[in-house]
Amino acid sequence: MSATVAEYAPRLEALARKLGLDYHPVDFELVPTTFMMEVAVYGLPVRMPHWSFGVRYIHQLIRRGMGHSRIFEVMFPGDPCHAYLVSTNTLAENTLVTAHVLGHADFARNNQLFARFEQMAGTHIVEHAAAQAHRIEAAVTEFGQQRVEAVLDAALALEPHVDTNTELHRPLYPARPETAPAASPEDPFHQRFKGLPGEKGAPATSKEPGRTPVPPNPEYDLLWFIAHYGPELQDWERDVFLAVREESFYFYPLFACQIMNEGWATYWHARLLREADFLPESMYLDAIKAHSDVVRPFAAEQETALAVNPYHLGFSMWENIIEKQGIEKARQICREEDDFGFVRNYLDRELAEKLGLFVFQAREDGEIKITARDIDGVREAILAPKFNFGAPRIYVSELRHDGTLVLGHDHHGDGRGLDLDRATRVLEYLRRVWRRPVILHTADAHGAAHELTARKNG
Repeated sequence: MSATVAEYAPRLEALARKLGLDYHPVDFELVPTTFMMEVAVYGLPVRMPHWSFGVRYIHQLIRRGMGHSRIFEVMFPGDPCHAYLVSTNTLAENTLVTAHVLGHADFARNNQLFARFEQMAGTHIVEHAAAQAHRIEAAVTEFGQQRVEAVLDAALALEPHVDTNTELHRPLYPARPETAPAASPEDPFHQRFKGLPGEKGAPATSKEPGRTPVPPNPEYDLLWFIAHYGPELQDWERDVFLAVREESFYFYPLFACQIMNEGWATYWHARLLREADFLPESMYLDAIKAHSDVVRPFAAEQETALAVNPYHLGFSMWENIIEKQGIEKARQICREEDDFGFVRNYLDRELAEKLGLFVFQAREDGEIKITARDIDGVREAILAPKFNFGAPRIYVSELRHDGTLVLGHDHHGDGRGLDLDRATRVLEYLRRVWRRPVILHTADAHGAAHELTARKNG
């Protein structure tokens, strides 16, 4: 970090502590724009290599060139937290970003969902991801780019398909069903009753219980299931699936708390700047201008936004909560909720109307039609893309004796049909590593049932 920014960072931290923020130490680093772009695309400073990240990089580059996407900072929770600031930001912007990061760090340390996943995955995800990337690069050297890339194709295509309600390190299914507890001795009446003429004894049961079916129940953690039950996967291939799964677990709290987290960080950067009497007035005014750009609800001047800006919505909700219920209630909500509880319980009708929130439908001819303004419809429309990482709910329903993997799609539960062409490509990725037929029972966008099958040619 440059000497100028370093002059203000310790004073902002001291002010944050004074105001009650509690967080792990933060390592700040100034980086060039190209590095920040890579971090934003890969999701981590160092991550496993794959062609899909290059595609995302080009997409991000185009969006940035069109003025639709500018990245000021990226922060990774942990102990310590890692924060990257763009070296070409102005002093005022990086001062704001420093305060913003402190808000993120406070949220990550105190929110229960972050704490649960930190307990499972540890606090050194940046270093751990770098080690995993190194192991995959070693696999490329040993087994070849084509073989490793085929495994990564399948693992990354299934990246959202984990069960975050389970543990990161979970045991395998039991080999046999649990035996029923031994029956208690019968009382004398029942013993005499069994001896009456014509009374039949209970049918004999096998002393050897059968094997538990695999899976014993619908299994939504596809990465875990494939890693442990893939019939022909080698150890290094299983490691790839488990590495992708572990990173997916790490990203889940960031995804599930985005509105809360960005809003909390925005509230605190605004408050820290307002109370930082050591900042020169001109820099404060420039920082507030940057704050206004961050929380702007519209895509551009005089245009209505068709997507929610999480900074704007989260900041507005936290200000509303603190104004009406106080900072201690806000801290309790910060600890206990994720975006689902936050939006459903604390986005009220008055605030939704003030923010001009509505539900819309885009027709094929490009016309936009407002379909609802009621508060329940608005809440669910905001949350709909957040269910299950925004991915359809696919589960393993059966592993057949010949190794065929049968998948199901809970299209009634997630309320969506699949793009059949895209689903077929994903099945083919999976078939290449499963090396047995893969079947998916699903529905298309119109709700019609389909069975997709991927098997070896010939």
